[in-house]
Amino acid sequence: MDYGFTTAAYVVAAVLFILSLGGLSGQESAKRAVWYGIAGMGLAVFATLIGPGSGLWFLSLVLIGAGGVIGYMLASKVEMTQMPELVAGMHALVGLAAVLVGFNAHIELGRVLAMDEGTRKTLEGFAALLAKKDSVEINILRVEVFLGVFIGAVTFTGSVIAYGKLSGKVSSKAEKLPGGHMLNLGAAVLSLLCLFWYLGSGGFVPLALMTLAALFIGYHLIMGIGGADMPVVVSMLNSYSGWAAAAIGFSLGNDLLIVVGALVGSSGAILSYIMCKAMNRSFVSVILGGFGGTTGPAMEVEGEQVAIDADGVATALDEADSIVIIPGYGMAVAQAQQNVAELTRRLRAKGKNVRFAIHPVAGRLPGHMNVLLAEAKVPYDIVLEMDEINDDFPETDVAIVIGSNDIVNPAAQEDPNSPIAGMPVLECWKAKQVFVSKRGQGTGYSGIENPLFFKDNTRMFYGDAKQSLSTLLNLIS
Repeated sequence: MDYGFTTAAYVVAAVLFILSLGGLSGQESAKRAVWYGIAGMGLAVFATLIGPGSGLWFLSLVLIGAGGVIGYMLASKVEMTQMPELVAGMHALVGLAAVLVGFNAHIELGRVLAMDEGTRKTLEGFAALLAKKDSVEINILRVEVFLGVFIGAVTFTGSVIAYGKLSGKVSSKAEKLPGGHMLNLGAAVLSLLCLFWYLGSGGFVPLALMTLAALFIGYHLIMGIGGADMPVVVSMLNSYSGWAAAAIGFSLGNDLLIVVGALVGSSGAILSYIMCKAMNRSFVSVILGGFGGTTGPAMEVEGEQVAIDADGVATALDEADSIVIIPGYGMAVAQAQQNVAELTRRLRAKGKNVRFAIHPVAGRLPGHMNVLLAEAKVPYDIVLEMDEINDDFPETDVAIVIGSNDIVNPAAQEDPNSPIAGMPVLECWKAKQVFVSKRGQGTGYSGIENPLFFKDNTRMFYGDAKQSLSTLLNLIS
């Protein structure tokens, strides 16, 4: 098969990927966008299998089949609450793939350079591409391989640590080794020196040494980021995985991989920037793993948490005209979105103005709450972003917080020493009454105390969110 078909197929696949990415910006078009992505990937794989340099058919089909089966099994078993760590795991695989492909490109280049001119003319596929390169092009290739391996290694260990933090297997606190940023800087300088060493010698040792340094950087960067900021980390690692793919695309001379990697890398970077802005964080500090710690002793929280039962909540809702529901990760853990949707339907049927307030980093993945509410068939038009609804809280009769902590924490505005100081939050405490559905009096995933729970107009609706709402639904006809 000549390059014509492969090139045309790659162009179509790239267009499908762009349509997929664009469609994901809206809930109504997201399902169609996913099918665009599936079609684009299927076409890309098919064109690669039958295109120039194809071979090892049986092994390729076995690996594709095995990957498809494993992916299907994982996707079938993973709950929505586990989606953030699944995404982090997928990023780790992309990073590892970039490292392995980079090593393979290095080994293949060494094999080709060791051949005589006559033997090189008989080569096919990637080896034939390497045989045509002059000394300048070979150095450019080495830079591409070096960058691909470096970004891939950072992405791999960073994603593994992110997975651990999200799944609770690694502490969610911001932790750094003694020396902090100087260790990261030292590893980065060592990697840069290895680049010049690698260009000068073409040996494996500088590439391997850089890989170890990059693995450390990925580990230490993400360990230094607190749990409250993990949604940004997931987005940032998504960007890293894209740039790793793009760098490897340059190494392999694969135009589609370059385009797709650039799409993923740039979209992830833009999303990270938007989320940093929503959290009042510095984009540069995110990249350097420089936030997530406190600058001094936290403000003392005074008062006590006052509990309320389902009867009290039902009475307040019956008397209220304006109600705002704020979902968080606790709702996802309890799988309470269906009960939340049913509560919304019943209240709206009684003529209540019910709306949802979504913080940009609610949950542990961008768009996490939107997906859960869409799954429960909550109307899109009553699901509002923070900037659209924050000014309405003073005129709100009842605000119901379901499993949220940091995104409704007044300490972001009141305590300059808080790890979330300066982060825009949903100002639900300005509502006339606030009910917080929460399992107990713990501080939650990020370990930050929330003064909202102690305010005079706040009542704690203790218990599993799904069971608590089920009891509440029995009292609201």
